[in-house]
Amino acid sequence: MATHAQIQPASGAEAPSLTAFIDRWIYVFMAAMLVAVVLVGFIPDSIGKIAAVEAGERPPFPFAMHVHAVLMGSWMLLLLTQTTLMATGRRDWHMQLGMLGMVLAPALVLAGVVLVPTNLQSMIAFAEGKPPEVQAEVQGFLHFMTNIALIQGRVAICFLLLVYLGLKARKHDPGLHKRLMILATTVPMPAALDRMEFLYHTMPDSPLSADFWPLFCIAPMFLWDLYRQRKIHRAYWIWAAVMVPTGIFVNLAWNSDWWHSFAPGILYG
Repeated sequence: MATHAQIQPASGAEAPSLTAFIDRWIYVFMAAMLVAVVLVGFIPDSIGKIAAVEAGERPPFPFAMHVHAVLMGSWMLLLLTQTTLMATGRRDWHMQLGMLGMVLAPALVLAGVVLVPTNLQSMIAFAEGKPPEVQAEVQGFLHFMTNIALIQGRVAICFLLLVYLGLKARKHDPGLHKRLMILATTVPMPAALDRMEFLYHTMPDSPLSADFWPLFCIAPMFLWDLYRQRKIHRAYWIWAAVMVPTGIFVNLAWNSDWWHSFAPGILYG
């Protein structure tokens, strides 16, 4: 009986310890997972596109694309660093480094806004003087990328808004802050997920898969919060209030006549 009594408290203490460990490291796990998603999505795709450039099948990458890639990689590394600093108790370093995020987020969005028309215009220039089949292929690409511009515009707006709300909450509501920063980073994940050929995709017919797959990126943090709090944290309601209306707009505008008559003049007209 004495032995049994000694075992029971040890067993009981083990569960809270595991819970505390996950509470501390779940955000590091989320950041690392998002980094992995970006790498899995972009590395094979980039290798293929580099080979196409070398074969003369597509134009060289514009400078704006390199800038955007560097800024996106910097953001992902910053997120991983910031979550690790908090998990290891280095709050002062976290707060100092956080100032970088205030500059990096708008710079990333601005680079993306510049990249969209730059990329399309480079394809148009590449098609000049090419055989008719190449011209037709480029026209199909432009039509598809005009649709993709809807997602890119949504990403720019929603990412920047969620980052702003997350940074605004950093002092008075750290729990909201850390969740919104993770949720903001899931917003551009369709760019990586849509490049994973082993996943099911609805594009080019519909953008639904770009709404669906990012939910799996959110799921670990959401399910842990649901288990721990027995309710949906308000960060997810804020995320939904931003993402759902914009997602409805993208789905309604996708392949619509009015969008394809209006957008080309802005994107590459």
